[in-house]
Amino acid sequence: MVSVEAIRPEPNDAMATGAFRTFLRQFRKNRLGMLGAVLVVLIAAIAIFAPLMITHDPTRIMVGPRLAAPSLDFLLGTDQLGRDTFSRTITGGRIPLLVAFASLGSSLAIGLLLGLIAGFGPRWLDNLLLLFFDTIRSFPGIIFALAMIALLGPSLASVILVISITSMPIYARVVRTQTEALRSSEYIAAERSMGAGTTRILAVHILPNVLGPLLILVSMDVPAVIAVEAGLSFLGMGVRPPTPDWGAILNDGYSYINQTPWLVIASGIPIVLATLGFTFLGEALRDIFDPKLRKDL
Repeated sequence: MVSVEAIRPEPNDAMATGAFRTFLRQFRKNRLGMLGAVLVVLIAAIAIFAPLMITHDPTRIMVGPRLAAPSLDFLLGTDQLGRDTFSRTITGGRIPLLVAFASLGSSLAIGLLLGLIAGFGPRWLDNLLLLFFDTIRSFPGIIFALAMIALLGPSLASVILVISITSMPIYARVVRTQTEALRSSEYIAAERSMGAGTTRILAVHILPNVLGPLLILVSMDVPAVIAVEAGLSFLGMGVRPPTPDWGAILNDGYSYINQTPWLVIASGIPIVLATLGFTFLGEALRDIFDPKLRKDL
């Protein structure tokens, strides 16, 4: 007698390769998505290889060239302490990207786990988790961030913790909604009738179907996280000096904007480019993963 497990189809590598090629073909048709991918890769590469690109020590204070204009020695001039703005801008890109990927990665992992539990677990646990999500989201984001940082003290870890806590309920609610819609579908009922356990259903059938919307949300949330991190550093509640950071450089430039605009330009342009890059990339992913928005159907 043939068992149920024996007739169950296994994943096909050829189908996965074909789906990936289809994704690449659709992605190449989206010009803004391609532009966004180029900007994201460029910004990430600059942040990774920053030590090889800087021309001066970004934290070195020099008395002579304070607020100097751009020159061959200082490509973007210097700040009020004589530090090279170009080197500080290149190195400063590491902090926003680190905060974005660390905070969104942790909130995504926790939100995914809690969302699966809420959507597939018993009703009383679902209601309890929903109350927890609503409690966190009831606080205004900026006020909650300022209160937490004032309590914990300004630091990189505090910024990552605040963004992780405020972002987690969004991902958890999306996963919960998708899981609840899928758990009552016919093929899930068929899997259960064939003896599939909860772990297999969640890992094989539920998880792949909720990752698409989550990837779109994460790519769209990266610009917001970069803006929040830069804003906190601008207010003096982010990373501590003398660590280079776009928000801190922007704060220094705002104080001396009448004497030299180079500090504001040097820190403002990377923030704008990073925002545009991740936004264009997120829009392209949304068009591909959301069947209602795909133009080739």
